[in-house]
Amino acid sequence: MPQMSERGEAMPASPIRKLVPLANEAKRKGIKVYHLNIGQPDIHTPEVGLNAVRNITREILEYSPSEGYKSLREKLVSYYATFNINISADDIIITTGGSEAVLFSFMACLDPGDEIIVPEPAYANYMAFAISAGAVIKTIPSSIEDGFALPSFDKFEALITERTRGILICNPNNPTGYIYSKEEMERLKEIVKKYDLFLFSDEVYREFCYTGAPYVSAFHLKGIEDNVVLIDSVSKRYSECGIRIGALITKNKALRNHVMKFCQARLSPPLLGQIVAEASVDASQEYLKNTYDEYLARRNFLISGINAIPGCYTPMPMGAFYTMAKLPVDDADKFCAWCLKEFQYEGQTVFMAPGSGFYTTPGLGIDQVRLAYVLNREDLAKALVVLEKALEAYPGRKL
Repeated sequence: MPQMSERGEAMPASPIRKLVPLANEAKRKGIKVYHLNIGQPDIHTPEVGLNAVRNITREILEYSPSEGYKSLREKLVSYYATFNINISADDIIITTGGSEAVLFSFMACLDPGDEIIVPEPAYANYMAFAISAGAVIKTIPSSIEDGFALPSFDKFEALITERTRGILICNPNNPTGYIYSKEEMERLKEIVKKYDLFLFSDEVYREFCYTGAPYVSAFHLKGIEDNVVLIDSVSKRYSECGIRIGALITKNKALRNHVMKFCQARLSPPLLGQIVAEASVDASQEYLKNTYDEYLARRNFLISGINAIPGCYTPMPMGAFYTMAKLPVDDADKFCAWCLKEFQYEGQTVFMAPGSGFYTTPGLGIDQVRLAYVLNREDLAKALVVLEKALEAYPGRKL
Protein backbone atom coordinates (compact mmCIF):
# COMPACT_ATOMS: atom_id res chain seq x y z
CA MET A 1 0.00 0.00 0.00
CA PRO A 2 1.41 3.46 -0.87
CA GLN A 3 2.63 5.54 2.04
CA MET A 4 0.40 8.32 3.33
CA SER A 5 1.65 11.88 3.79
CA GLU A 6 3.08 13.21 7.04
CA ARG A 7 0.64 16.10 6.70
CA GLY A 8 -2.28 13.68 6.70
CA GLU A 9 -0.90 11.90 9.74
CA ALA A 10 -0.49 15.21 11.56
CA MET A 11 -4.03 16.44 10.85
CA PRO A 12 -6.04 16.27 14.09
CA ALA A 13 -9.40 14.53 14.20
CA SER A 14 -12.22 16.98 14.83
CA PRO A 15 -13.29 16.93 18.50
CA ILE A 16 -16.66 18.14 17.24
CA ARG A 17 -17.24 15.34 14.72
CA LYS A 18 -15.01 12.42 15.69
CA LEU A 19 -17.70 10.80 17.83
CA VAL A 20 -20.36 10.98 15.09
CA PRO A 21 -20.17 7.21 14.34
CA LEU A 22 -20.98 6.48 17.99
CA ALA A 23 -23.90 8.90 17.89
CA ASN A 24 -25.18 7.32 14.68
CA GLU A 25 -25.01 3.86 16.25
CA ALA A 26 -26.92 5.09 19.30
CA LYS A 27 -29.62 6.50 17.02
CA ARG A 28 -29.76 3.21 15.12
CA LYS A 29 -30.62 1.55 18.43
CA GLY A 30 -33.50 3.97 18.88
CA ILE A 31 -31.82 6.25 21.45
CA LYS A 32 -32.64 9.96 21.31
CA VAL A 33 -29.35 11.91 21.05
CA TYR A 34 -29.28 15.54 22.18
CA HIS A 35 -26.67 17.28 20.04
CA LEU A 36 -24.73 19.76 22.16
CA ASN A 37 -21.54 19.01 20.23
CA ILE A 38 -21.78 21.24 17.18
CA GLY A 39 -22.77 24.81 16.39
CA GLN A 40 -25.55 23.90 13.97
CA PRO A 41 -28.34 26.37 14.74
CA ASP A 42 -31.93 25.13 14.84
CA ILE A 43 -33.29 28.64 14.24
CA HIS A 44 -35.08 28.81 10.89
CA THR A 45 -33.22 30.36 7.97
CA PRO A 46 -34.78 33.75 7.11
CA GLU A 47 -37.63 33.50 4.63
CA VAL A 48 -35.96 35.96 2.26
CA GLY A 49 -33.06 33.53 1.93
CA LEU A 50 -35.28 30.52 1.33
CA ASN A 51 -37.36 32.46 -1.21
CA ALA A 52 -34.19 33.33 -3.10
CA VAL A 53 -33.67 29.61 -3.70
CA ARG A 54 -37.31 28.99 -4.60
CA ASN A 55 -37.33 31.84 -7.10
CA ILE A 56 -34.20 30.94 -9.07
CA THR A 57 -35.03 31.08 -12.78
CA ARG A 58 -31.52 30.76 -14.22
CA GLU A 59 -31.12 28.26 -17.03
CA ILE A 60 -27.39 27.87 -16.37
CA LEU A 61 -25.74 27.62 -12.96
CA GLU A 62 -22.45 29.13 -14.03
CA TYR A 63 -19.19 29.96 -12.32
CA SER A 64 -19.25 33.21 -10.41
CA PRO A 65 -16.24 35.55 -10.31
CA SER A 66 -13.48 34.04 -8.17
CA GLU A 67 -13.83 36.88 -5.65
CA GLY A 68 -17.61 36.47 -5.52
CA TYR A 69 -20.43 38.49 -7.04
CA LYS A 70 -20.00 42.24 -6.79
CA SER A 71 -23.67 42.64 -5.86
CA LEU A 72 -23.14 40.49 -2.74
CA ARG A 73 -19.92 42.29 -1.82
CA GLU A 74 -21.60 45.68 -2.19
CA LYS A 75 -24.46 44.56 0.01
CA LEU A 76 -22.00 43.40 2.64
CA VAL A 77 -20.38 46.84 2.62
CA SER A 78 -23.69 48.29 3.83
CA TYR A 79 -24.07 45.49 6.39
CA TYR A 80 -20.61 46.13 7.90
CA ALA A 81 -21.28 49.86 8.01
CA THR A 82 -24.00 49.18 10.60
CA PHE A 83 -21.15 48.02 12.88
CA ASN A 84 -18.98 51.04 12.01
CA ILE A 85 -16.72 48.81 9.92
CA ASN A 86 -15.85 50.98 6.92
CA ILE A 87 -14.65 48.98 3.94
CA SER A 88 -15.18 48.85 0.18
CA ALA A 89 -16.43 46.01 -2.00
CA ASP A 90 -12.87 45.57 -3.28
CA ASP A 91 -11.73 44.75 0.27
CA ILE A 92 -14.08 41.72 0.39
CA ILE A 93 -13.37 38.29 -1.08
CA ILE A 94 -16.23 35.78 -0.91
CA THR A 95 -15.08 32.35 0.21
CA THR A 96 -16.51 28.86 0.53
CA GLY A 97 -17.42 29.34 4.17
CA GLY A 98 -15.38 31.03 6.86
CA SER A 99 -13.16 27.95 6.89
CA GLU A 100 -11.79 28.68 3.43
CA ALA A 101 -11.18 32.29 4.49
CA VAL A 102 -8.99 31.05 7.35
CA LEU A 103 -7.16 28.57 5.12
CA PHE A 104 -6.53 31.05 2.29
CA SER A 105 -5.34 33.74 4.71
CA PHE A 106 -2.85 31.27 6.19
CA MET A 107 -1.70 30.11 2.75
CA ALA A 108 -1.20 33.70 1.59
CA CYS A 109 0.48 35.05 4.74
CA LEU A 110 2.53 32.15 6.09
CA ASP A 111 5.44 30.09 4.82
CA PRO A 112 6.11 26.54 6.06
CA GLY A 113 7.47 26.78 9.59
CA ASP A 114 6.02 30.24 10.25
CA GLU A 115 4.19 30.66 13.55
CA ILE A 116 0.83 32.04 14.68
CA ILE A 117 -0.03 32.78 18.30
CA VAL A 118 -3.53 31.73 19.41
CA PRO A 119 -5.16 31.91 22.85
CA GLU A 120 -6.51 28.51 23.86
CA PRO A 121 -8.95 26.84 24.09
CA ALA A 122 -9.47 27.62 20.42
CA TYR A 123 -11.63 26.45 17.53
CA ALA A 124 -10.07 23.11 16.65
CA ASN A 125 -10.04 23.62 12.88
CA TYR A 126 -7.54 26.47 13.26
CA MET A 127 -4.95 23.81 14.04
CA ALA A 128 -5.99 21.80 10.99
CA PHE A 129 -5.75 24.81 8.67
CA ALA A 130 -2.31 25.71 10.06
CA ILE A 131 -1.09 22.17 9.38
CA SER A 132 -2.49 22.40 5.84
CA ALA A 133 -0.45 25.57 5.34
CA GLY A 134 2.67 24.06 6.91
CA ALA A 135 2.50 26.63 9.70
CA VAL A 136 2.87 26.19 13.45
CA ILE A 137 0.26 27.18 16.04
CA LYS A 138 1.73 28.50 19.30
CA THR A 139 -0.97 28.54 21.97
CA ILE A 140 -1.33 30.57 25.17
CA PRO A 141 -3.63 28.91 27.71
CA SER A 142 -6.47 30.88 29.25
CA SER A 143 -8.21 29.76 32.44
CA ILE A 144 -11.78 28.67 33.10
CA GLU A 145 -11.43 30.13 36.60
CA ASP A 146 -11.18 33.68 35.22
CA GLY A 147 -13.73 33.16 32.47
CA PHE A 148 -11.14 32.52 29.72
CA ALA A 149 -10.00 36.16 29.71
CA LEU A 150 -7.16 37.05 27.38
CA PRO A 151 -3.83 35.89 28.86
CA SER A 152 -1.33 38.53 29.98
CA PHE A 153 0.48 40.28 27.17
CA ASP A 154 3.86 39.33 28.61
CA LYS A 155 2.94 35.77 27.66
CA PHE A 156 2.25 36.84 24.08
CA GLU A 157 5.59 38.59 23.79
CA ALA A 158 7.41 35.62 25.33
CA LEU A 159 6.24 33.47 22.40
CA ILE A 160 7.27 35.85 19.64
CA THR A 161 10.22 34.64 17.56
CA GLU A 162 11.70 35.55 14.20
CA ARG A 163 9.20 33.08 12.66
CA THR A 164 6.11 34.67 14.24
CA ARG A 165 3.84 36.11 11.56
CA GLY A 166 0.55 36.74 13.30
CA ILE A 167 -1.92 36.51 16.15
CA LEU A 168 -5.28 34.81 15.65
CA ILE A 169 -8.34 35.63 17.75
CA CYS A 170 -12.00 34.63 17.62
CA ASN A 171 -14.22 37.41 18.93
CA PRO A 172 -16.78 36.55 20.30
CA ASN A 173 -14.96 33.36 21.03
CA ASN A 174 -15.67 29.82 19.95
CA PRO A 175 -15.48 27.71 22.15
CA THR A 176 -15.56 29.89 25.30
CA GLY A 177 -18.02 32.68 24.52
CA TYR A 178 -15.50 35.27 25.78
CA ILE A 179 -15.58 38.76 24.21
CA TYR A 180 -12.39 40.82 24.10
CA SER A 181 -12.71 44.27 25.67
CA LYS A 182 -11.64 47.50 23.99
CA GLU A 183 -8.62 47.60 26.32
CA GLU A 184 -7.59 44.06 25.35
CA MET A 185 -8.01 44.83 21.65
CA GLU A 186 -5.94 48.02 21.96
CA ARG A 187 -3.16 46.06 23.68
CA LEU A 188 -3.23 43.48 20.90
CA LYS A 189 -2.92 46.35 18.44
CA GLU A 190 0.26 47.55 20.16
CA ILE A 191 1.84 44.10 19.89
CA VAL A 192 0.81 43.82 16.23
CA LYS A 193 2.37 47.23 15.49
CA LYS A 194 5.51 46.62 17.53
CA TYR A 195 6.35 43.33 15.80
CA ASP A 196 4.63 44.04 12.45
CA LEU A 197 2.35 41.01 12.66
CA PHE A 198 -0.90 40.05 10.99
CA LEU A 199 -3.99 40.12 13.19
CA PHE A 200 -6.35 37.38 11.99
CA SER A 201 -9.73 38.17 13.53
CA ASP A 202 -12.57 35.64 13.26
CA GLU A 203 -15.71 37.71 13.90
CA VAL A 204 -18.38 35.25 12.79
CA TYR A 205 -20.42 35.66 16.00
CA ARG A 206 -20.58 39.49 16.17
CA GLU A 207 -24.40 39.43 16.24
CA PHE A 208 -24.35 37.48 19.49
CA CYS A 209 -22.84 39.81 22.11
CA TYR A 210 -24.78 39.74 25.38
CA THR A 211 -22.91 42.19 27.63
CA GLY A 212 -24.29 45.45 26.29
CA ALA A 213 -20.77 46.80 25.79
CA PRO A 214 -19.91 48.21 22.33
CA TYR A 215 -18.61 45.55 19.96
CA VAL A 216 -14.94 46.07 19.05
CA SER A 217 -13.85 44.79 15.66
CA ALA A 218 -10.23 44.49 14.61
CA PHE A 219 -11.10 47.08 11.95
CA HIS A 220 -11.90 49.58 14.71
CA LEU A 221 -8.20 49.60 15.67
CA LYS A 222 -6.49 52.61 14.12
CA GLY A 223 -3.06 52.34 12.54
CA ILE A 224 -2.97 48.62 11.69
CA GLU A 225 -5.39 48.54 8.75
CA ASP A 226 -2.90 46.69 6.51
CA ASN A 227 -2.26 44.11 9.24
CA VAL A 228 -5.88 43.07 9.80
CA VAL A 229 -7.42 40.03 8.14
CA LEU A 230 -11.08 39.71 9.09
CA ILE A 231 -12.79 36.32 8.80
CA ASP A 232 -16.57 36.17 8.48
CA SER A 233 -19.44 33.88 7.51
CA VAL A 234 -23.22 34.01 7.10
CA SER A 235 -23.55 30.53 8.62
CA LYS A 236 -24.44 31.46 12.19
CA ARG A 237 -26.30 34.77 11.96
CA TYR A 238 -28.73 33.47 9.33
CA SER A 239 -28.68 29.72 10.15
CA GLU A 240 -27.11 29.01 6.76
CA CYS A 241 -24.23 26.67 7.58
CA GLY A 242 -24.99 24.52 4.53
CA ILE A 243 -24.68 27.20 1.86
CA ARG A 244 -20.95 27.60 2.64
CA ILE A 245 -20.54 31.34 2.19
CA GLY A 246 -17.88 33.26 4.07
CA ALA A 247 -15.67 36.27 3.52
CA LEU A 248 -12.04 37.28 3.84
CA ILE A 249 -11.75 41.03 4.30
CA THR A 250 -8.51 42.99 4.10
CA LYS A 251 -7.41 46.48 3.11
CA ASN A 252 -3.95 45.13 2.31
CA LYS A 253 -3.85 45.13 -1.49
CA ALA A 254 -0.78 42.89 -1.70
CA LEU A 255 -2.45 40.31 0.53
CA ARG A 256 -5.65 40.52 -1.49
CA ASN A 257 -3.69 39.82 -4.69
CA HIS A 258 -2.08 36.77 -3.08
CA VAL A 259 -5.40 35.44 -1.78
CA MET A 260 -6.95 35.88 -5.22
CA LYS A 261 -4.47 33.38 -6.67
CA PHE A 262 -5.86 30.71 -4.36
CA CYS A 263 -9.41 31.81 -5.17
CA GLN A 264 -8.73 31.51 -8.90
CA ALA A 265 -7.29 28.03 -8.39
CA ARG A 266 -10.55 26.89 -6.77
CA LEU A 267 -12.44 28.77 -9.51
CA SER A 268 -15.60 30.02 -7.81
CA PRO A 269 -17.40 30.25 -4.48
CA PRO A 270 -20.83 28.55 -4.47
CA LEU A 271 -23.24 30.27 -6.85
CA LEU A 272 -26.46 29.24 -5.08
CA GLY A 273 -24.99 30.07 -1.70
CA GLN A 274 -24.19 33.60 -2.84
CA ILE A 275 -27.75 34.10 -4.06
CA VAL A 276 -29.11 33.02 -0.67
CA ALA A 277 -26.57 35.08 1.27
CA GLU A 278 -27.24 38.24 -0.73
CA ALA A 279 -30.98 37.94 -0.10
CA SER A 280 -30.44 37.17 3.58
CA VAL A 281 -28.64 40.45 4.21
CA ASP A 282 -32.16 41.90 3.95
CA ALA A 283 -33.44 39.74 6.81
CA SER A 284 -35.74 41.80 9.00
CA GLN A 285 -34.66 43.38 12.26
CA GLU A 286 -37.43 41.36 13.87
CA TYR A 287 -35.78 38.13 12.68
CA LEU A 288 -32.38 39.22 14.00
CA LYS A 289 -33.78 40.38 17.35
CA ASN A 290 -35.83 37.20 17.84
CA THR A 291 -32.75 35.11 17.09
CA TYR A 292 -30.64 37.12 19.53
CA ASP A 293 -33.29 36.94 22.27
CA GLU A 294 -33.67 33.19 21.84
CA TYR A 295 -29.93 32.52 22.17
CA LEU A 296 -29.71 34.83 25.17
CA ALA A 297 -32.53 32.96 26.91
CA ARG A 298 -30.92 29.60 26.07
CA ARG A 299 -27.57 30.79 27.40
CA ASN A 300 -29.07 31.83 30.72
CA PHE A 301 -31.03 28.58 31.00
CA LEU A 302 -28.10 26.29 30.15
CA ILE A 303 -25.51 28.03 32.32
CA SER A 304 -27.84 28.01 35.31
CA GLY A 305 -28.60 24.34 34.74
CA ILE A 306 -24.96 23.28 34.36
CA ASN A 307 -23.87 25.09 37.50
CA ALA A 308 -26.70 23.47 39.45
CA ILE A 309 -25.30 19.97 38.75
CA PRO A 310 -22.99 18.88 41.61
CA GLY A 311 -19.31 19.12 40.63
CA CYS A 312 -19.92 21.08 37.41
CA TYR A 313 -18.83 24.62 36.62
CA THR A 314 -18.98 26.91 33.64
CA PRO A 315 -18.45 30.68 33.51
CA MET A 316 -21.13 32.87 31.95
CA PRO A 317 -20.25 33.26 28.25
CA MET A 318 -20.44 36.84 26.98
CA GLY A 319 -21.26 35.96 23.38
CA ALA A 320 -21.58 33.35 20.59
CA PHE A 321 -23.57 30.24 21.56
CA TYR A 322 -21.02 27.99 23.24
CA THR A 323 -19.65 27.40 26.70
CA MET A 324 -16.75 25.37 28.06
CA ALA A 325 -17.84 23.42 31.13
CA LYS A 326 -15.74 21.63 33.73
CA LEU A 327 -17.17 18.24 34.72
CA PRO A 328 -16.31 15.92 37.65
CA VAL A 329 -14.83 13.23 35.37
CA ASP A 330 -11.44 11.61 34.97
CA ASP A 331 -11.33 12.08 31.20
CA ALA A 332 -13.92 13.99 29.18
CA ASP A 333 -12.98 12.15 25.97
CA LYS A 334 -13.82 8.85 27.62
CA PHE A 335 -16.94 10.28 29.24
CA CYS A 336 -18.31 11.68 25.97
CA ALA A 337 -17.73 8.35 24.21
CA TRP A 338 -19.23 6.44 27.16
CA CYS A 339 -22.39 8.55 27.00
CA LEU A 340 -22.91 7.49 23.39
CA LYS A 341 -21.77 3.86 23.64
CA GLU A 342 -22.83 2.67 27.05
CA PHE A 343 -25.30 5.06 28.61
CA GLN A 344 -28.90 6.04 28.11
CA TYR A 345 -31.52 7.42 30.44
CA GLU A 346 -35.11 6.73 29.50
CA GLY A 347 -33.98 6.17 25.91
CA GLN A 348 -31.95 9.39 25.72
CA THR A 349 -28.30 10.45 25.79
CA VAL A 350 -26.15 13.53 25.16
CA PHE A 351 -23.49 14.26 22.55
CA MET A 352 -20.81 16.73 23.70
CA ALA A 353 -17.46 17.86 22.26
CA PRO A 354 -14.51 16.79 24.46
CA GLY A 355 -12.57 19.82 25.68
CA SER A 356 -9.08 18.47 25.05
CA GLY A 357 -9.57 18.88 21.30
CA PHE A 358 -9.67 22.65 21.73
CA TYR A 359 -6.22 22.75 23.37
CA THR A 360 -2.73 21.88 22.16
CA THR A 361 -1.11 22.03 25.61
CA PRO A 362 -0.98 18.43 26.92
CA GLY A 363 -3.34 17.76 29.81
CA LEU A 364 -5.48 20.86 29.41
CA GLY A 365 -9.21 20.40 28.87
CA ILE A 366 -9.14 16.80 30.07
CA ASP A 367 -12.14 17.42 32.34
CA GLN A 368 -13.89 19.96 30.09
CA VAL A 369 -16.50 19.77 27.35
CA ARG A 370 -17.78 22.32 24.89
CA LEU A 371 -21.54 22.68 24.85
CA ALA A 372 -23.47 24.48 22.10
CA TYR A 373 -26.84 25.89 23.11
CA VAL A 374 -28.43 25.34 19.71
CA LEU A 375 -31.41 23.34 21.02
CA ASN A 376 -34.72 24.77 22.17
CA ARG A 377 -35.14 25.17 25.92
CA GLU A 378 -37.37 22.12 26.24
CA ASP A 379 -34.65 19.93 24.74
CA LEU A 380 -31.95 21.71 26.75
CA ALA A 381 -33.88 20.87 29.92
CA LYS A 382 -34.04 17.21 28.93
CA ALA A 383 -30.35 17.19 28.00
CA LEU A 384 -29.43 18.62 31.41
CA VAL A 385 -31.36 15.85 33.17
CA VAL A 386 -29.62 13.22 31.03
CA LEU A 387 -26.20 14.78 31.70
CA GLU A 388 -26.76 14.78 35.46
CA LYS A 389 -27.88 11.14 35.36
CA ALA A 390 -24.85 10.24 33.21
CA LEU A 391 -22.48 11.88 35.69
CA GLU A 392 -24.10 9.95 38.54
CA ALA A 393 -23.60 6.66 36.69
CA TYR A 394 -20.18 7.23 35.08
CA PRO A 395 -17.53 4.87 36.53
CA GLY A 396 -14.79 7.52 36.16
CA ARG A 397 -16.61 10.23 38.11
CA LYS A 398 -14.36 12.30 40.38
CA LEU A 399 -15.75 12.87 43.86
